[in-house]
Amino acid sequence: MKNFALIGAAGFIAPRHLKAIKETNNNLLAALDKHDCVGIMDSYFPQADFFVEYERFDRHIDKLKRQGTKVDYVSICTPNYLHDSHIRFALRQGAQAICEKPIVLNPWNIDALQEIEQETGHKVYTILQLRLHPAIINLKKKIDEGPKDKIYDIDLTYITSRGRWYFISWKGDLQKSGGVATNIGVHFFDMLTWIFGGVKSSKVHLSKPDKASGYFELEKARVRWFLSVDYNDIPQNIKEKGQRTFRSISIENEELEFSEGFTDLHTHSYRGILDGNGFGLADAKQSIQTVYNIRNSSPLGLNGDYHPFCKNINI
Repeated sequence: MKNFALIGAAGFIAPRHLKAIKETNNNLLAALDKHDCVGIMDSYFPQADFFVEYERFDRHIDKLKRQGTKVDYVSICTPNYLHDSHIRFALRQGAQAICEKPIVLNPWNIDALQEIEQETGHKVYTILQLRLHPAIINLKKKIDEGPKDKIYDIDLTYITSRGRWYFISWKGDLQKSGGVATNIGVHFFDMLTWIFGGVKSSKVHLSKPDKASGYFELEKARVRWFLSVDYNDIPQNIKEKGQRTFRSISIENEELEFSEGFTDLHTHSYRGILDGNGFGLADAKQSIQTVYNIRNSSPLGLNGDYHPFCKNINI
């Protein structure tokens, strides 16, 4: 049994980490969040210590270590801009870090963390759960076994509508979240580059606080992508069903179906990490570079091979 600490216990994604720690038969010693809405902990680790101040949490973890109770892993579920700092905390406490995506906001942050990995002898892992989804694994196998010179045409559309709160929270702050492409798109970009190879060129057609769109040329694919948190972008037939989310990945005009099978992917990720086979900094670097480039590109407007949904946007 390994000992865990968790930073960001009140966040949306934290319950998946609590569940994964529990289902892999490990123990949570302590958790931290500046917000105290963490009753979910009672369902998993009611005996875990909880802190709302980083300084007291830091002191507690250090005290446990001096008393002979070592924290083996620190799970990080905090806002994107804090990931780098909290990973450093974990490594310097002598623990391995498990961090939600995006692992950092800038590619050079990965370089620095790799140096600290070498200095401390401890590793940084990230959650790239789409790589563990059965439908995605099958697709990668199909592409790997297919014609080596084929270039696939792909349309990626992901609209996950959010209320007004989104733009008041850290998620609506470009400096803290990295923007829409980083916040909701990074795991899709990771999945596509994992299957179809690295980015050869990238263009951005649309970049707004609530939506973004662009075009990639990958080694084995041409990708038009559209990401949004605006309910108005959802197709009418989806709205009529009462749904607030629309996700579509079309490959050669054939829809990739992967709407099910997400329930246990964090637990699968933890099992891989605990077995020494988790995804690390090198695995995450391509997608972090990709979203960094998007964030720092000037939009081209309706020029070139843009995503069809852009036609409905006032650019």
